[in-house]
Amino acid sequence: MIFFKLTLGYLLDMAFGDPYWLYHPVRLIGKLISLGEKITRRLFPKNHQGEVAAGGVMALGVVAVSFFVPFIILSLCRRIHPGVAFIVETFWIYQILAGKCLAVEAKKVFSALNEGKIYKARRLLGYLVGRDTKNLSEDEVIKAAVETVAENTTDGVIAPLIFIAIGGAPLGFAYKAINTMDSMVGYKNDKYRMFGRIPARLDDAVNFIPARISGLLMILCAFLSGYNGRGTARIFVRDRNKHLSPNSAQTESACAGALGLMLGGTHDYFGKPVEKPTIGDEICQPKPSHIQDACLLMGGTAFLAVFLLNMIKFAVTVLL
Repeated sequence: MIFFKLTLGYLLDMAFGDPYWLYHPVRLIGKLISLGEKITRRLFPKNHQGEVAAGGVMALGVVAVSFFVPFIILSLCRRIHPGVAFIVETFWIYQILAGKCLAVEAKKVFSALNEGKIYKARRLLGYLVGRDTKNLSEDEVIKAAVETVAENTTDGVIAPLIFIAIGGAPLGFAYKAINTMDSMVGYKNDKYRMFGRIPARLDDAVNFIPARISGLLMILCAFLSGYNGRGTARIFVRDRNKHLSPNSAQTESACAGALGLMLGGTHDYFGKPVEKPTIGDEICQPKPSHIQDACLLMGGTAFLAVFLLNMIKFAVTVLL
């Protein structure tokens, strides 16, 4: 039954995305993280070991609450009627997935560039990335948008699909909690270098396998979608580990190979330059349409993931 809910939730996300008027549960997770940070920082010593311990306790608490609250709610719904639980969990799965929302926001950057409004494109890009965007050139804006779509193919779509397939919406929310913690406290600056260490490592761990599955699926998508499949596979094999993160380059390398772009390099984060290896070969000059191409690759990769998960479920059912 969970695979039917997963497929239906995926279709709802593709059709509607995240309406701005609808309160998103990830916002509650964000508030829980902020509250957990305040409490644990007060409880533990103000030294390196204390901050690491505080971050670890906060992470454990946030993940536990994010899993058990929806688990308990779904259990209560099943007591009322199985149909109620079905509707609630399907709706939650729809909210957990972020493919349509990411594509919509990225295409806003594309539209601004097409209109020649570089200042607007930089501002819109700033909502999607953690780096400083105010001085980026058009080429840099395009590549940054492509990078974030490629990287978030794992975080926003494929990894949630995998965890939902394993443990339903509760495990999906637990994953989103880990991912949200990394985006809020997983920075290597003075404030979070120690406190965010365990949340960041936890995010790396839970994304390790999904990121590699995402990269392989994106290669398959490139072949099926008419992109340079061989180039995608070649760059993936060569550059999939060329990143400060153990996971981000898995899909960035595949996307770079498919589009013929060189991604990565040095960027400013909070006023400080962060040196990153380059990914891919500069075969093509960046164009706004590459943002659309990245969104197409993300959508195709997500479709393949849903299809393959259902095929695996079907095969297991037949064999057992």
